[in-house]
Amino acid sequence: MSGPGMLEEHVGKLVTSAGAIIPGERVVFRGQNLHGSLKDMSWLELYMFAITGRTFTQQQMKVLQAMWTYTSYPDARIWNNRVAALAGTTRSTGSLGIAAAIAISDAQLYGRGIDRRAIEFLIRTKACMENGEDLMELVRIELKAKRSIAGYGRPIVAKDERIAPMMALVREQGLDGGSYLKLAFEVEKILLAGRWRLHMNYGALVAALATDLGLSPSESYFFGIPAFLAGMPPCYLDAAEKPEGQLLPLPCRMLAYEGVPRRSWHAAKATVRAD
Repeated sequence: MSGPGMLEEHVGKLVTSAGAIIPGERVVFRGQNLHGSLKDMSWLELYMFAITGRTFTQQQMKVLQAMWTYTSYPDARIWNNRVAALAGTTRSTGSLGIAAAIAISDAQLYGRGIDRRAIEFLIRTKACMENGEDLMELVRIELKAKRSIAGYGRPIVAKDERIAPMMALVREQGLDGGSYLKLAFEVEKILLAGRWRLHMNYGALVAALATDLGLSPSESYFFGIPAFLAGMPPCYLDAAEKPEGQLLPLPCRMLAYEGVPRRSWHAAKATVRAD
């Protein structure tokens, strides 16, 4: 059935498996009682249950939480944090500033887009290897086709300061044996040994860990949405406590302008008619 008939079936009712509130009685959350069987969940546990419909071990939850914690930087120079800080310096509301900062975290070149491409690369590469293809050749093909591999290389510095603490925690929790994690490091070895000299960055590491935990690309995306969140409010609040417009002002003399040259404006004489 399609068209008006299909729509007619949904008139006046919501068909969903997500959940519902029965006012004054209970809240159903993916088939569970939010204030009953789910009441002892942490917020992150509930968030992951909302995304996946599954629960995770405490070891897995520690690693998932660290994925957020280790990349929450309270630095207003970072592209998405700057939006939150600019909202503070212009006296916008906190919710608008934080929402805008989270929204631009979807950036394809250096935000959530990198994470998704890294996951897709690892999944695609692992599938090809299981069919007998050579990893080094797969890396070369990827580089030839796309000139880069998502999750490898960093424009600021060669190494990523988040890798070491995250791997220390992963080993501590006994979660360092995943096949995608091993693949991510094998790709790094190839890139470092060849002419590319590219280290793994946080995107590839998180992509590998999330995939080893059973998250699909879509689930990983939703998990990653709040990843930078904890670093945003400090940037907003710090800017809001200072005089308006003080955050990273940009004087005209710093602009490289090559347009129409400066012109002189003369006030025209006004002619007044008395009719």
